Amino acid sequence: MAENFFTELGAAKLAGEQAGEGPPLIFLHAGVADRRMWQPQMAELSESFRTIAYDRRGFGQTETADVPFSHVEDLRTILDRLDIQRATLVGCSQGGRVALDFTHAYPEKVKQLVLIAPAISGAPSPQSFPARALELDAELEEAEEVGDLDRINAIEAIFWLDGPTSSEGRVGGEIRDLFLDMNGIALAMPELAHEIEPPSAYDRLTDLHLPLLVLWGDLDFPHAQEHCRYLVGQVAGARGQVIPGTAHLPNLEQPQLVNSLIREHLS
Repeated sequence: MAENFFTELGAAKLAGEQAGEGPPLIFLHAGVADRRMWQPQMAELSESFRTIAYDRRGFGQTETADVPFSHVEDLRTILDRLDIQRATLVGCSQGGRVALDFTHAYPEKVKQLVLIAPAISGAPSPQSFPARALELDAELEEAEEVGDLDRINAIEAIFWLDGPTSSEGRVGGEIRDLFLDMNGIALAMPELAHEIEPPSAYDRLTDLHLPLLVLWGDLDFPHAQEHCRYLVGQVAGARGQVIPGTAHLPNLEQPQLVNSLIREHLS
């Protein structure tokens, strides 16, 4: 049974949950989700690990004023408050970026990394997109101009859940409902304009010296897949694996496979 917790940091109140006992695993959610995206992982892995997930500022149940903040320092505070000296970080998309930035800042606090379609701070902007994605992006801009959050949410579900070259609704049912709820909450949140940006991680990846597993879906954006391959090539001993038939959130589409790969990596 998961135990909810709240961590207060000045003007912010971070919401999280933890379950299980053993070596700590910290789950860092994507930028179109909240901590609930890790339910399939926490439910199983809490049998062997102390699993922890929290909502970053601007997501889920976390509350904050628009003040200067750092996702890296927020994570450091979470670890300190939970009395965790060293942990394995599991991050997806923007959560992967936070994991990499934190590892560069506090390498002594990170035992291993599992990154799923991670963003990388300082990575070059993509030079091209699939034609279907360009069409949807034009629709997205129109929806943003009129503030149509439901349409924005629906388009982002195609991008990040179905995949930019897939048909709308490729992933349906409870997973789609969860995505739309998580991302809908994030879209409705007030904009946070004062994040303290960390130094670029893209040009410092060879500085990392720890076990690293990188997972990504073959239906994800081409540039996201390329960043994963680059990451694997830059970090000595890193392992990478494609999850066929999935897009940006393979842990939701193929939870049992992803769980087994995480277990294998941690063993």
